[in-house]
Amino acid sequence: MALQCQMCGKGVGRGHKISHAHNVSRRVWKPNLQRVRATIQGRTKHVRVCTRCLRSNRVQKAPSVRLGRPARPKASA
Repeated sequence: MALQCQMCGKGVGRGHKISHAHNVSRRVWKPNLQRVRATIQGRTKHVRVCTRCLRSNRVQKAPSVRLGRPARPKASA
C-alpha cells in the first residue's frame, strides 16, 4: 500500500532532521491520507486521498448508505 494520494499524487517527502548541535539524521514526512468512499466516473469506490484534496472538493464523496436496514418512517404527532 503506497503512501500516495490517488488524486493528486502527493507522496512521502524525504529530508534530514537537524538538531541544535547540527546532528543530522534522515527522516520522512508522510502525507495525511484518508480512506473515503468516493464517486469516481459514476462508480462508488474506496480511495486513499490527502486531506487537501478532500478540502478543495477534488473528490466527490459518495452518499452514505445503510445496508440491511430499512428507512424508519417519521412518527406523526
